[in-house]
Amino acid sequence: MSNLEELRRRREAALLGGGTDAIQKQHEKGKLTARERIDLLVDPGSFTEIDPFVTHRCIDFGMEKKRIPGDGVVTGHALVSGRPVFLFSQDFTVFGGSLSGAYARKICKIMDLALKAGVPVVGLNDSGGARIQEGVESLGGYADIFLRNTLASGVVPQISAILGPCAGGAVYSPAITDFVLMVENTSYMFVTGPNVVKTVTHEEVSFEDLGGAATHAEKSGVAHFTAPDDAACLALTRRLLSYLPQNNREDPPLVQPEDHPDRADEELDSLVPRDPEKPYDIKDAITRIVDRGTFLEVHGAYAGNIVVGLARLNGRVVGIVANQPAHLAGVLDIAASLKGARFVRFCDCFNIPLVTFEDVPGFLPGTDQEWNGIIKHGAKLLYAYCEATVPKLTVITRKAYGGAYDVMSSKHIRGDFNFAWPSAEIAVMGPKGAVEIIFKKDIKGGKDEARLIEEYRNKFANPFVAAEMGYIDDVIEPRLTRRRLITALAVMATKVDRNPPRKHGNIPL
Repeated sequence: MSNLEELRRRREAALLGGGTDAIQKQHEKGKLTARERIDLLVDPGSFTEIDPFVTHRCIDFGMEKKRIPGDGVVTGHALVSGRPVFLFSQDFTVFGGSLSGAYARKICKIMDLALKAGVPVVGLNDSGGARIQEGVESLGGYADIFLRNTLASGVVPQISAILGPCAGGAVYSPAITDFVLMVENTSYMFVTGPNVVKTVTHEEVSFEDLGGAATHAEKSGVAHFTAPDDAACLALTRRLLSYLPQNNREDPPLVQPEDHPDRADEELDSLVPRDPEKPYDIKDAITRIVDRGTFLEVHGAYAGNIVVGLARLNGRVVGIVANQPAHLAGVLDIAASLKGARFVRFCDCFNIPLVTFEDVPGFLPGTDQEWNGIIKHGAKLLYAYCEATVPKLTVITRKAYGGAYDVMSSKHIRGDFNFAWPSAEIAVMGPKGAVEIIFKKDIKGGKDEARLIEEYRNKFANPFVAAEMGYIDDVIEPRLTRRRLITALAVMATKVDRNPPRKHGNIPL
């Protein structure tokens, strides 16, 4: 056999992974193979593989007789929408996708190259965990990956798609990355499986309930997105990448807008109900203001009282953070604070301007919130906004009460442009509560409480006191919000702001 024929034979063996029977079993589970997933993710014909011939070095437990080229993970680089990415795709058909020392070194190599080149890393996860036959070498391999995830954090975008099992120590690599996507009914993540849970805590729980896509999207907040199948998950990954810069030295990609920058929407003028206790959906405002069809909600199933996501304004990528009065009146609680803080910090890492829509009655009271740390968790959102140096634009649509007014990108924490709609109410608390404190003796003396509340509302339940002090840059007609935000974004495109020199801050964890 010639050298060329030997090369072709080895390459064909690598392309087969665990073999046709294993591939068939993968398909029967409703899952694609590692290479099929890559083909769906990247631009056609753009994938260049690295290390296709790597095999493990284990000689224990008969493993020396089981060597498969690639060793359970496909690594390389490609183009997504014409822009380069580095990626790895775990192959469940080879040793159940279990991680060996050689496998880990393949992943580390592409992560090192991604950092040098300033290119995003996408991980397609489908693995049974550490390769038991290799013991500590496998564990060390995970730690090598975790270190690189950490060093790459805030330098290049990192996306993890969970397309099968991801258990034990393996879960911590996706957890460090910027976004986690999961597939419904075929993927799961947990530190210990149902059998261990039953042994230790005597709880009976299924794989899906313990660590499925719905669990992590709705309850834990580990998953930012879910999709019905592999193909939809990979299409969503492509869309997500379209909003992100290549690295922390670049701006997000600017596209030619299909929506006019001066488009006004009269429906916005009547979006906020006259009754301050009546809810409305802040997403109606977001989708009417941003470029049509560009809002990509992040963490949509988690902490519904705050909305975060990516969108475009006149072709520029922005990060949206908005209180949601249609859920828990838009109050800030622990989950909402964590969700908002994480997203704000991501946007600041990657030069994505922040647009905040504010309608918040305050922080959620109660023993459950206090005992579980609303003070330190709420401070995370405050810290994130204070720390952020990207352009920060705020629109107060209705309530801006108490400390929550300060937290939501107020002028006092370096908000660049702060606008308010005429329906805005900026005060320490709502009129009724304020009157009950200020006029406590008068009310006991028989003064008309309803009249006092109305007088307080007329004085403070509007944006003009704050505007007179310069805390609000302008009170605007809601229909003109799009135009004003686009103009503000354009003028702040060259913004330069810096934090004091330091190794890093000490965010209240």
